[in-house]
Amino acid sequence: KYAENMYYFSELALTLNAPESGTAPTDSRRRPDQRLMENGRWDEANAEKQRLEEKQRLSRKRREAEAARASEDGTPCDPYKPLWFERRKDPVTQELAHVYKGGYWESKEKQ
Repeated sequence: KYAENMYYFSELALTLNAPESGTAPTDSRRRPDQRLMENGRWDEANAEKQRLEEKQRLSRKRREAEAARASEDGTPCDPYKPLWFERRKDPVTQELAHVYKGGYWESKEKQ
């Protein structure tokens, strides 16, 4: 019913991105631009996405500047570290990769 208003997605496809309680604050279903888009507010969604991306760029630039200053001063710098992943050298390619280190599902269960 009303499939033409939902881009002809199946009911399953439409519910995959439905908000769910108890999800991480970083869950993509909580993205404000995503919600705006799904409500058909395209211009606002695009503006919000641009705002969020610029905020991420500024955050990254700040971390890079702090690391550069620490390197110049010779002081230790605590770089950004993902909570659920760690950088390790891939045994096959010998390239650095982010590898899941565990704990997410246990934390989610504990809320």
